[in-house]
Amino acid sequence: MQQPSSQQLQFFLDIATEAALSAGAVLQNHWGKLEAIEEKGHPGDLVTTADKASETEILEVLQRHVPDHSILAEESGQLGKSDSEYLWAVDPLDGTTNYAHQYPFAAVSVALLIGKVPQVGVVYNPFLDELFRAGKGLGATRNRRTIRVSKTAQLSQSLLVTGFAYDRRETSDNNYAELCHLLNLTQGVRRSGAAALDLASVACGRLDGYWERGIAPWDIAAGIVLVEEAGGNVTAYDGSPIILDAGRILASNGQLHASLSNALLNAPNSLR
Repeated sequence: MQQPSSQQLQFFLDIATEAALSAGAVLQNHWGKLEAIEEKGHPGDLVTTADKASETEILEVLQRHVPDHSILAEESGQLGKSDSEYLWAVDPLDGTTNYAHQYPFAAVSVALLIGKVPQVGVVYNPFLDELFRAGKGLGATRNRRTIRVSKTAQLSQSLLVTGFAYDRRETSDNNYAELCHLLNLTQGVRRSGAAALDLASVACGRLDGYWERGIAPWDIAAGIVLVEEAGGNVTAYDGSPIILDAGRILASNGQLHASLSNALLNAPNSLR
């Protein structure tokens, strides 16, 4: 298919922004008022009334503006035309555990994949009032101001972030070995509990790199666009092109990418 024009991408970016802001307002309305918190299959894998209400808001915006596009939403699954080249990846509440504990590190993530490639991404944290936006060739912004990745060039001087899959208690493929290994090679590793915001933090230079396994496409699609448009790099662990369905991601400011990839692949006792 033909690559959309900058004007078309801007149109889609504006739709994603409307959806994220509307959903963010829903999350604020439910803040501290949750009546139902459920587990979806693994301990700690939560879903709340806020997740569902936020997703309903996003779907309404998307179906009103682009009814012929397909949607992959965390709570509702695949919706719309399965053969569409346009696929919206939606996480209505990234960081549900944080949200349930009223820890204000949670966000709405809305991305558009065109021909299976993330090309538009919006991540919105309504509790810290931070709106991250990016479109392929349009650059990346935080609250409408241009952002860039950090310039850290040495792993020993870096600050990283990671996360852990909900099944980490049940599988040896759990990221623990990589965490310990990289704690010893860097100035520190953080764990925020919200993948979309981790990627946004790499994009704006707060953090130098991020990796995670057991991750879903809706968790990372928007953040991928942010990092790449801010000058960073996103791949699989070994530096090959990322496959969204593979569940693993490595993102960095670019300068650290080779050394971070090498460290992950050589972590003692880790599963490749």
